Amino acid sequence: MTLPDNQLITRELSAATVRLCACLDTLRGCSSPNLCTLSPQSITHLLTELRQAGEWIRLAPANRPPELQRELEQYRTLVERLRDLMPHIHATLLAERDRIEQERARIHSAIAWARRSTEIL
Repeated sequence: MTLPDNQLITRELSAATVRLCACLDTLRGCSSPNLCTLSPQSITHLLTELRQAGEWIRLAPANRPPELQRELEQYRTLVERLRDLMPHIHATLLAERDRIEQERARIHSAIAWARRSTEIL
C-alpha cells in the first residue's frame, strides 16, 4: 500500500476541519446544558468526522510541511473546543436519560392502571 502524499493529507484534513467546524456550530447551544439539544444523528455525525480525521492524522509524517502543520493546529483548536463542550454535552445526555426514564415509568404506570381498570370491569 502506498502512503498518500502530504498535499492529499493536508487537503483531506482541511476538509475534515471544515466539517468538524460545522458540527460544532450545530452544538453551539451546548455551552449551557439548558440550551443544548442533541440528536442521535448529530452525535453520530460528529463521531464519524472525528474518526475520519483521525485516520488522516495517523497517515501524516513526523516531518510535516508547514501547511500540514497549520491544518493540524486548526484541527486541534476545534477538538479543544469540543473538549470544552463535553461536560455540557454529558449533562444534557444525562438529563435526557432521566427524562426518558421518567416517561417510561409514567407509561408503565398507565399500563398498570389500564390493566387494573379492565380487571374491575
